[in-house]
Amino acid sequence: MCRNIKTLFNFEPPATELEIRDASLQFVRKLSGFTVPSKANEAAFDAAVADVAAVARRLIGSLVTSAPPRDRVVEAERARQRFRLRSARLASLARPDPTP
Repeated sequence: MCRNIKTLFNFEPPATELEIRDASLQFVRKLSGFTVPSKANEAAFDAAVADVAAVARRLIGSLVTSAPPRDRVVEAERARQRFRLRSARLASLARPDPTP
């Protein structure tokens, strides 16, 4: 689950509220073990997501770096390239050996 949480700091344009909330939701899902909480746990789950999002927002806002902001489009293309390489590697492993 947490593999889907993306780095949100030092990007241009900056992380949106939705991206921060989505990362917070994934984090709380991982901690709780619930993808969707029961009605009995829904309030606690939603409060945790809001709390984590607030802390994440505060963290991102207080971090400093001398590195230039990364470009979201460039980083997304790099991720797609890594996925293509990983997929090709896995596909080659799945093929039977052509030598008898």
